[in-house]
Amino acid sequence: MRMTEPGGEERREIAGLDKLDLPIAARRDALGRLWGGMWPILLAISLVLGVWQLVVLAGVRPAYILPSPITVLARLAADFNMNELLPAMAITLRRAALGFALALVIGSFIGLAIVRWRLLRAAAASLITGLQTMPSIAWFPLAILIFGLTEQAILFVVVLGAAPSVANGLISGVDQVPRILVRAGRVLGAKSFSLYRLVILPAALPSFVGGMKQAWAIAWRSLMAGELLVIIAGQPSVGVRLQLAREFSDAPGLMATMLVVLGIGIVVDLAAFGTLERVVRRRWGLSEATS
Repeated sequence: MRMTEPGGEERREIAGLDKLDLPIAARRDALGRLWGGMWPILLAISLVLGVWQLVVLAGVRPAYILPSPITVLARLAADFNMNELLPAMAITLRRAALGFALALVIGSFIGLAIVRWRLLRAAAASLITGLQTMPSIAWFPLAILIFGLTEQAILFVVVLGAAPSVANGLISGVDQVPRILVRAGRVLGAKSFSLYRLVILPAALPSFVGGMKQAWAIAWRSLMAGELLVIIAGQPSVGVRLQLAREFSDAPGLMATMLVVLGIGIVVDLAAFGTLERVVRRRWGLSEATS
């Protein structure tokens, strides 16, 4: 159905199933979309800073224990200006990327093996869930015993913490694939490996992405715990800065570094997994684009 606009242009009125035949048009420019995603975060940050400042003004703790937001932000800016934080962030992010990548590969392999062979599933599925529920900090005594105070000890715990979440996300996604899709794939000639590659794994992707997001959160927490416990000479990571600030009672430096840890977690969640989730959900028809 076509309707004539006052300006003489014609447009198509779409409704119901007709909307599926047309591409989704972006009704807001890039800045509008960016602002729509950023203002709730900025509002939450402002509320946290406001409450923080009120607690400081109330004198609950002395200023040398609980510094004001302005003091901490000034210290954060000074650390960046002196080029002290960037090298530490580079070391920590390198470890995070390597540990998460290893967890993703190992967890995916384990998940595929479990969903592929029933005997292995009966033997190992509960073990995977049990490993996922274990606190990552509990692995560090064993990791230090095996690898010593090395980077391998940190990566060992990061992988052990994150891989079970990846595997469980994949297992859960495969379990939730509608059986009619599997039957349709077999009717169309998909067999064994091609059935998983073309039908089952794409259908399980939304749940798998959720498992990846949870795995990243566990990997990040495990990494921070590892850097606090395993201090390696010549590698001034973010966790090392936290530990040194605590030992020297440097409250502004401690809280500034904590803001860095929080900021990295938020940025990775929004920029990487938030974008990936939106793309997958839109591609699989699980959500509509905002107008």
